[in-house]
Amino acid sequence: MDTIEQFQHYVIGTYARTPLVITRGQGSRVWDDKGRCYLDFVQGIATNIIGHCHPAWVKAVSEQAATLVHTSNIYYTENQGRLAQRLVEKAGPGKMFFCNSGAEANEGMLKLARLHGQSLSGGKEGVRSNIVGAQMAFHGRTFGTMAATPQEKIQKGFRPMLDGFSFGEFNNLASFEKLIDDSTAAVIVEAIQGESGITPATIEFMQGLRKLCTERGALLLADEIQCGYGRTGKFFACEHYGIKPDAISMAKGIAGGFPMGAFWVAEPYCELFHAGSHGTTFGGTPLACAAALAVLDVMEEEKLMDNAARMGALLADGLKDLVAKNPDKLDCVRGRGLHLAVASKYNIALIDALRSNGLLAVAGGNGAVRLLPALNVTQDEVFQAIDIFGRTLSSAKLG
Repeated sequence: MDTIEQFQHYVIGTYARTPLVITRGQGSRVWDDKGRCYLDFVQGIATNIIGHCHPAWVKAVSEQAATLVHTSNIYYTENQGRLAQRLVEKAGPGKMFFCNSGAEANEGMLKLARLHGQSLSGGKEGVRSNIVGAQMAFHGRTFGTMAATPQEKIQKGFRPMLDGFSFGEFNNLASFEKLIDDSTAAVIVEAIQGESGITPATIEFMQGLRKLCTERGALLLADEIQCGYGRTGKFFACEHYGIKPDAISMAKGIAGGFPMGAFWVAEPYCELFHAGSHGTTFGGTPLACAAALAVLDVMEEEKLMDNAARMGALLADGLKDLVAKNPDKLDCVRGRGLHLAVASKYNIALIDALRSNGLLAVAGGNGAVRLLPALNVTQDEVFQAIDIFGRTLSSAKLG
Protein backbone atom coordinates (compact mmCIF):
# COMPACT_ATOMS: atom_id res chain seq x y z
CA MET A 1 0.00 0.00 0.00
CA ASP A 2 1.53 3.35 -1.05
CA THR A 3 1.25 6.63 0.83
CA ILE A 4 -1.80 7.95 -1.03
CA GLU A 5 -3.64 4.65 -0.47
CA GLN A 6 -2.75 4.78 3.24
CA PHE A 7 -4.30 8.24 3.49
CA GLN A 8 -7.42 7.09 1.67
CA HIS A 9 -7.83 4.17 4.04
CA TYR A 10 -6.75 5.64 7.37
CA VAL A 11 -6.88 9.47 7.35
CA ILE A 12 -10.16 11.39 7.68
CA GLY A 13 -10.87 13.15 4.39
CA THR A 14 -11.07 16.76 5.49
CA TYR A 15 -8.68 17.97 2.77
CA ALA A 16 -8.91 17.98 -1.01
CA ARG A 17 -5.34 16.80 -1.30
CA THR A 18 -3.10 17.28 -4.30
CA PRO A 19 -1.86 13.93 -5.69
CA LEU A 20 1.72 14.65 -4.69
CA VAL A 21 3.82 12.90 -2.04
CA ILE A 22 6.54 15.27 -0.80
CA THR A 23 9.48 13.52 0.82
CA ARG A 24 12.05 16.24 1.53
CA GLY A 25 12.73 19.95 1.20
CA GLN A 26 15.64 22.36 1.13
CA GLY A 27 15.26 26.12 0.92
CA SER A 28 12.70 26.96 -1.76
CA ARG A 29 12.60 23.47 -3.24
CA VAL A 30 10.93 20.17 -2.43
CA TRP A 31 11.19 16.67 -3.91
CA ASP A 32 8.47 14.08 -4.38
CA ASP A 33 8.63 10.32 -3.89
CA LYS A 34 9.68 9.89 -7.52
CA GLY A 35 12.66 12.21 -7.10
CA ARG A 36 11.19 15.12 -9.04
CA CYS A 37 12.09 18.64 -7.84
CA TYR A 38 9.58 21.49 -7.48
CA LEU A 39 9.94 25.19 -6.76
CA ASP A 40 7.82 25.62 -3.65
CA PHE A 41 5.82 28.85 -3.65
CA VAL A 42 3.33 27.45 -1.14
CA GLN A 43 5.77 26.84 1.73
CA GLY A 44 3.18 25.25 3.99
CA ILE A 45 0.75 28.08 3.10
CA ALA A 46 2.99 30.96 4.20
CA THR A 47 4.47 28.95 7.08
CA ASN A 48 8.06 28.02 6.18
CA ILE A 49 9.15 31.65 6.04
CA ILE A 50 12.86 30.84 6.12
CA GLY A 51 12.42 27.94 3.71
CA HIS A 52 12.76 24.23 4.28
CA CYS A 53 15.41 22.99 6.70
CA HIS A 54 17.38 26.21 7.16
CA PRO A 55 20.67 25.14 8.81
CA ALA A 56 20.37 27.61 11.71
CA TRP A 57 16.80 26.45 12.41
CA VAL A 58 17.76 22.76 12.24
CA LYS A 59 20.67 23.35 14.62
CA ALA A 60 18.55 25.25 17.16
CA VAL A 61 15.73 22.69 17.13
CA SER A 62 18.11 19.72 17.29
CA GLU A 63 20.04 21.12 20.23
CA GLN A 64 16.88 22.03 22.12
CA ALA A 65 15.33 18.60 21.44
CA ALA A 66 18.37 17.07 23.10
CA THR A 67 18.10 19.41 26.10
CA LEU A 68 14.48 20.04 27.09
CA VAL A 69 11.34 19.57 24.97
CA HIS A 70 8.38 20.12 27.29
CA THR A 71 7.67 20.87 30.93
CA SER A 72 4.43 22.76 31.52
CA ASN A 73 3.32 26.34 31.84
CA ILE A 74 3.21 25.87 35.60
CA TYR A 75 6.99 26.43 35.41
CA TYR A 76 9.18 29.15 33.92
CA THR A 77 11.34 28.34 30.90
CA GLU A 78 14.07 30.54 29.47
CA ASN A 79 13.13 30.38 25.78
CA GLN A 80 9.54 31.51 26.29
CA GLY A 81 10.66 34.57 28.23
CA ARG A 82 13.24 35.49 25.61
CA LEU A 83 10.76 35.07 22.76
CA ALA A 84 8.08 37.09 24.54
CA GLN A 85 10.50 39.96 25.08
CA ARG A 86 11.61 40.05 21.45
CA LEU A 87 8.04 40.05 20.12
CA VAL A 88 6.84 42.67 22.59
CA GLU A 89 9.75 44.85 21.52
CA LYS A 90 8.40 44.61 17.96
CA ALA A 91 4.71 45.03 18.76
CA GLY A 92 4.88 47.61 21.55
CA PRO A 93 4.18 47.74 25.29
CA GLY A 94 2.07 44.75 26.28
CA LYS A 95 2.39 41.01 26.82
CA MET A 96 2.35 37.72 24.88
CA PHE A 97 0.40 34.47 25.11
CA PHE A 98 1.75 31.40 23.31
CA CYS A 99 -0.39 28.58 21.92
CA ASN A 100 -0.24 26.03 19.10
CA SER A 101 -2.05 27.40 16.05
CA GLY A 102 -3.61 30.40 14.39
CA ALA A 103 -7.13 29.36 15.32
CA GLU A 104 -6.07 29.16 18.97
CA ALA A 105 -4.45 32.60 18.77
CA ASN A 106 -7.64 34.09 17.34
CA GLU A 107 -9.71 32.22 19.90
CA GLY A 108 -7.63 33.89 22.60
CA MET A 109 -8.30 37.32 21.09
CA LEU A 110 -12.04 36.60 21.04
CA LYS A 111 -11.86 35.73 24.73
CA LEU A 112 -9.98 38.98 25.29
CA ALA A 113 -12.84 40.82 23.59
CA ARG A 114 -15.38 39.29 25.99
CA LEU A 115 -13.23 40.17 29.00
CA HIS A 116 -12.93 43.74 27.72
CA GLY A 117 -16.69 44.00 27.23
CA GLN A 118 -17.26 42.72 30.74
CA SER A 119 -14.84 45.31 32.15
CA LEU A 120 -16.80 48.08 30.41
CA SER A 121 -20.07 46.69 31.76
CA GLY A 122 -19.12 46.84 35.41
CA GLY A 123 -18.38 43.12 35.58
CA LYS A 124 -21.65 42.06 33.95
CA GLU A 125 -21.23 39.35 31.34
CA GLY A 126 -23.05 39.53 28.02
CA VAL A 127 -23.93 43.24 28.14
CA ARG A 128 -21.11 44.31 25.81
CA SER A 129 -20.12 41.08 24.15
CA ASN A 130 -20.64 41.50 20.40
CA ILE A 131 -17.76 41.21 17.94
CA VAL A 132 -17.78 42.79 14.49
CA GLY A 133 -15.87 41.12 11.66
CA ALA A 134 -15.58 41.41 7.90
CA GLN A 135 -17.40 39.57 5.18
CA MET A 136 -15.18 37.01 3.41
CA ALA A 137 -12.86 36.86 6.42
CA PHE A 138 -11.16 33.70 7.57
CA HIS A 139 -10.15 33.37 11.23
CA GLY A 140 -10.19 29.60 11.87
CA ARG A 141 -12.30 26.48 12.34
CA THR A 142 -12.85 26.27 16.10
CA PHE A 143 -16.37 27.18 17.22
CA GLY A 144 -15.36 30.71 18.18
CA THR A 145 -13.26 31.45 15.12
CA MET A 146 -15.73 29.67 12.84
CA ALA A 147 -18.46 32.02 14.09
CA ALA A 148 -16.12 34.90 13.16
CA THR A 149 -15.70 33.44 9.65
CA PRO A 150 -18.85 34.22 7.64
CA GLN A 151 -18.33 31.65 4.89
CA GLU A 152 -20.79 28.90 4.09
CA LYS A 153 -18.06 26.38 3.30
CA ILE A 154 -16.68 26.87 6.84
CA GLN A 155 -19.94 27.01 8.80
CA LYS A 156 -22.02 24.45 6.90
CA GLY A 157 -22.94 21.46 9.03
CA PHE A 158 -21.94 23.03 12.35
CA ARG A 159 -24.78 25.42 13.15
CA PRO A 160 -25.94 26.93 15.42
CA MET A 161 -22.98 29.26 15.53
CA LEU A 162 -21.76 31.05 18.65
CA ASP A 163 -23.91 34.17 19.13
CA GLY A 164 -22.71 37.75 19.09
CA PHE A 165 -21.07 38.20 15.69
CA SER A 166 -21.99 40.63 12.91
CA PHE A 167 -20.19 41.49 9.69
CA GLY A 168 -19.49 44.57 7.65
CA GLU A 169 -18.28 44.77 4.08
CA PHE A 170 -14.48 44.66 3.86
CA ASN A 171 -13.10 48.07 2.83
CA ASN A 172 -16.50 49.72 3.38
CA LEU A 173 -16.05 51.77 6.53
CA ALA A 174 -19.64 53.01 6.54
CA SER A 175 -20.93 49.45 6.87
CA PHE A 176 -18.78 48.97 10.00
CA GLU A 177 -19.80 52.31 11.45
CA LYS A 178 -23.40 51.08 11.48
CA LEU A 179 -22.44 47.93 13.41
CA ILE A 180 -20.06 49.27 16.06
CA ASP A 181 -22.17 50.47 18.97
CA ASP A 182 -22.38 50.23 22.76
CA SER A 183 -22.89 46.45 22.54
CA THR A 184 -19.61 45.97 20.64
CA ALA A 185 -16.62 44.61 22.52
CA ALA A 186 -14.22 44.37 19.58
CA VAL A 187 -13.63 44.42 15.85
CA ILE A 188 -11.53 41.65 14.28
CA VAL A 189 -9.98 42.16 10.86
CA GLU A 190 -7.19 41.00 8.54
CA ALA A 191 -5.08 43.76 6.98
CA ILE A 192 -4.95 41.49 3.94
CA GLN A 193 -7.66 38.85 3.61
CA GLY A 194 -5.61 35.76 2.79
CA GLU A 195 -7.79 32.67 2.41
CA SER A 196 -10.33 34.71 0.46
CA GLY A 197 -7.80 35.44 -2.27
CA ILE A 198 -5.34 38.01 -0.87
CA THR A 199 -7.33 41.23 -0.83
CA PRO A 200 -5.57 44.14 0.91
CA ALA A 201 -7.42 46.62 3.06
CA THR A 202 -7.27 50.26 2.06
CA ILE A 203 -5.48 52.79 4.25
CA GLU A 204 -8.72 54.71 4.71
CA PHE A 205 -10.51 51.58 5.91
CA MET A 206 -7.90 50.50 8.45
CA GLN A 207 -7.31 53.98 9.82
CA GLY A 208 -11.06 54.53 9.96
CA LEU A 209 -11.57 51.31 11.92
CA ARG A 210 -8.89 52.34 14.40
CA LYS A 211 -10.61 55.70 14.91
CA LEU A 212 -14.07 54.13 15.29
CA CYS A 213 -12.85 51.57 17.81
CA THR A 214 -11.10 54.23 19.87
CA GLU A 215 -14.11 56.52 19.86
CA ARG A 216 -16.60 53.78 20.76
CA GLY A 217 -14.54 51.85 23.28
CA ALA A 218 -14.11 48.66 21.23
CA LEU A 219 -10.85 46.77 20.84
CA LEU A 220 -9.26 46.48 17.40
CA LEU A 221 -8.03 42.90 16.94
CA ALA A 222 -5.62 42.30 14.04
CA ASP A 223 -5.45 38.80 12.57
CA GLU A 224 -1.92 38.70 11.14
CA ILE A 225 -1.65 34.92 10.98
CA GLN A 226 -1.06 34.81 7.22
CA CYS A 227 -0.21 38.40 6.30
CA GLY A 228 2.11 39.17 9.24
CA TYR A 229 5.58 38.20 10.41
CA GLY A 230 7.56 39.97 7.70
CA ARG A 231 5.65 38.66 4.70
CA THR A 232 4.63 42.10 3.45
CA GLY A 233 8.05 43.67 3.95
CA LYS A 234 7.25 44.94 7.45
CA PHE A 235 7.06 42.77 10.54
CA PHE A 236 3.33 43.42 11.01
CA ALA A 237 1.10 44.21 8.04
CA CYS A 238 -0.67 46.85 10.13
CA GLU A 239 2.52 48.89 10.06
CA HIS A 240 1.76 49.76 6.42
CA TYR A 241 -1.39 51.51 7.61
CA GLY A 242 0.15 53.57 10.38
CA ILE A 243 -2.10 52.09 13.07
CA LYS A 244 -1.58 50.19 16.32
CA PRO A 245 -4.12 47.44 17.06
CA ASP A 246 -5.04 46.47 20.63
CA ALA A 247 -4.13 42.83 19.99
CA ILE A 248 -2.36 40.92 17.20
CA SER A 249 -2.56 37.21 16.45
CA MET A 250 0.39 35.36 14.93
CA ALA A 251 1.02 31.81 13.76
CA LYS A 252 2.12 30.18 10.47
CA GLY A 253 5.62 31.64 10.06
CA ILE A 254 6.30 32.29 13.74
CA ALA A 255 8.29 29.07 14.26
CA GLY A 256 9.26 28.31 10.67
CA GLY A 257 7.04 25.25 10.28
CA PHE A 258 6.97 24.05 13.88
CA PRO A 259 3.38 24.18 15.24
CA MET A 260 2.99 27.44 17.12
CA GLY A 261 0.65 30.37 17.55
CA ALA A 262 0.67 33.48 19.71
CA PHE A 263 -1.13 36.70 20.39
CA TRP A 264 0.11 40.02 21.71
CA VAL A 265 -2.12 42.24 23.83
CA ALA A 266 -1.38 45.92 24.37
CA GLU A 267 -1.27 47.63 27.73
CA PRO A 268 -3.50 47.88 29.72
CA TYR A 269 -5.71 45.19 28.16
CA CYS A 270 -3.18 42.39 28.77
CA GLU A 271 -4.10 42.63 32.46
CA LEU A 272 -7.66 41.46 31.70
CA PHE A 273 -6.38 37.88 31.70
CA HIS A 274 -5.55 36.35 35.07
CA ALA A 275 -4.45 32.96 36.33
CA GLY A 276 -6.96 30.38 35.16
CA SER A 277 -8.78 32.53 32.60
CA HIS A 278 -6.90 31.00 29.68
CA GLY A 279 -4.37 28.24 29.16
CA THR A 280 -2.81 25.54 27.01
CA THR A 281 -0.77 22.39 27.61
CA PHE A 282 1.67 22.70 24.73
CA GLY A 283 1.81 26.47 24.14
CA GLY A 284 5.26 28.02 24.35
CA THR A 285 7.28 24.87 24.98
CA PRO A 286 11.08 25.19 25.07
CA LEU A 287 11.26 23.41 21.71
CA ALA A 288 8.66 25.57 19.97
CA CYS A 289 10.24 28.73 21.33
CA ALA A 290 13.71 27.60 20.22
CA ALA A 291 12.33 27.22 16.70
CA ALA A 292 10.73 30.67 16.87
CA LEU A 293 13.88 32.31 18.23
CA ALA A 294 15.86 30.78 15.38
CA VAL A 295 13.38 32.23 12.88
CA LEU A 296 13.77 35.72 14.36
CA ASP A 297 17.57 35.37 14.29
CA VAL A 298 17.56 34.37 10.62
CA MET A 299 15.08 37.10 9.69
CA GLU A 300 17.25 39.76 11.32
CA GLU A 301 20.67 38.46 10.27
CA GLU A 302 19.63 37.89 6.65
CA LYS A 303 17.45 41.05 6.46
CA LEU A 304 14.52 39.01 5.22
CA MET A 305 11.90 41.74 5.50
CA ASP A 306 13.92 43.83 3.06
CA ASN A 307 14.24 40.79 0.82
CA ALA A 308 10.47 40.18 1.01
CA ALA A 309 9.82 43.74 -0.16
CA ARG A 310 12.35 43.54 -3.03
CA MET A 311 11.50 40.04 -4.21
CA GLY A 312 7.79 40.72 -3.79
CA ALA A 313 8.02 43.76 -6.07
CA LEU A 314 10.00 41.72 -8.60
CA LEU A 315 7.49 38.88 -8.53
CA ALA A 316 4.51 41.24 -8.73
CA ASP A 317 5.99 43.04 -11.73
CA GLY A 318 6.57 39.75 -13.53
CA LEU A 319 3.04 38.58 -12.81
CA LYS A 320 1.55 41.89 -13.94
CA ASP A 321 3.41 41.51 -17.22
CA LEU A 322 1.87 38.06 -17.63
CA VAL A 323 -1.58 39.48 -16.89
CA ALA A 324 -1.10 42.09 -19.61
CA LYS A 325 -0.05 39.39 -22.09
CA ASN A 326 -2.82 36.94 -21.11
CA PRO A 327 -5.97 38.98 -20.43
CA ASP A 328 -8.13 36.01 -21.46
CA LYS A 329 -6.63 33.85 -18.70
CA LEU A 330 -5.60 36.22 -15.91
CA ASP A 331 -7.40 39.18 -14.36
CA CYS A 332 -5.13 41.03 -11.92
CA VAL A 333 -2.39 40.76 -9.30
CA ARG A 334 -3.25 41.43 -5.65
CA GLY A 335 -1.24 41.67 -2.44
CA ARG A 336 1.90 43.16 -0.96
CA GLY A 337 5.45 41.88 -0.53
CA LEU A 338 5.56 38.09 -0.80
CA HIS A 339 1.84 37.79 -0.03
CA LEU A 340 0.58 37.72 -3.61
CA ALA A 341 -2.18 36.28 -5.75
CA VAL A 342 -3.12 36.25 -9.41
CA ALA A 343 -6.85 36.30 -10.06
CA SER A 344 -8.02 33.81 -12.68
CA LYS A 345 -11.26 32.00 -13.39
CA TYR A 346 -9.05 29.03 -14.27
CA ASN A 347 -7.26 29.03 -10.92
CA ILE A 348 -7.60 25.30 -10.12
CA ALA A 349 -6.64 24.14 -13.61
CA LEU A 350 -3.79 26.63 -13.66
CA ILE A 351 -2.44 25.43 -10.30
CA ASP A 352 -2.49 21.84 -11.58
CA ALA A 353 -0.66 22.87 -14.75
CA LEU A 354 1.92 24.87 -12.81
CA ARG A 355 2.60 21.81 -10.64
CA SER A 356 3.11 19.69 -13.75
CA ASN A 357 5.73 22.20 -14.85
CA GLY A 358 7.52 22.24 -11.48
CA LEU A 359 5.99 25.19 -9.58
CA LEU A 360 3.81 24.74 -6.50
CA ALA A 361 1.10 27.36 -5.88
CA VAL A 362 -2.08 27.26 -3.80
CA ALA A 363 -5.67 28.23 -4.46
CA GLY A 364 -7.57 30.97 -2.68
CA GLY A 365 -11.08 32.32 -2.74
CA ASN A 366 -12.34 34.65 -5.46
CA GLY A 367 -10.54 32.59 -8.10
CA ALA A 368 -7.02 33.21 -6.84
CA VAL A 369 -3.69 31.52 -7.45
CA ARG A 370 -1.71 32.36 -4.32
CA LEU A 371 2.10 32.61 -4.38
CA LEU A 372 3.62 32.53 -0.89
CA PRO A 373 7.35 31.81 -1.18
CA ALA A 374 9.83 31.82 1.68
CA LEU A 375 11.06 35.26 2.69
CA ASN A 376 14.60 34.26 1.68
CA VAL A 377 13.58 33.37 -1.88
CA THR A 378 16.26 34.46 -4.34
CA GLN A 379 16.04 36.59 -7.46
CA ASP A 380 16.89 33.56 -9.62
CA GLU A 381 14.05 31.59 -8.02
CA VAL A 382 11.61 34.44 -8.61
CA PHE A 383 12.63 34.63 -12.27
CA GLN A 384 12.31 30.84 -12.55
CA ALA A 385 8.78 30.99 -11.12
CA ILE A 386 7.78 33.74 -13.56
CA ASP A 387 9.25 31.72 -16.43
CA ILE A 388 7.32 28.58 -15.42
CA PHE A 389 4.16 30.64 -15.06
CA GLY A 390 4.60 32.13 -18.53
CA ARG A 391 5.39 28.81 -20.21
CA THR A 392 2.38 27.22 -18.51
CA LEU A 393 0.04 29.93 -19.77
CA SER A 394 1.38 29.41 -23.28
CA SER A 395 1.03 25.63 -23.31
CA ALA A 396 -1.76 24.61 -20.94
CA LYS A 397 -5.35 24.16 -22.06
CA LEU A 398 -7.23 25.90 -19.26
CA GLY A 399 -10.68 26.45 -20.77
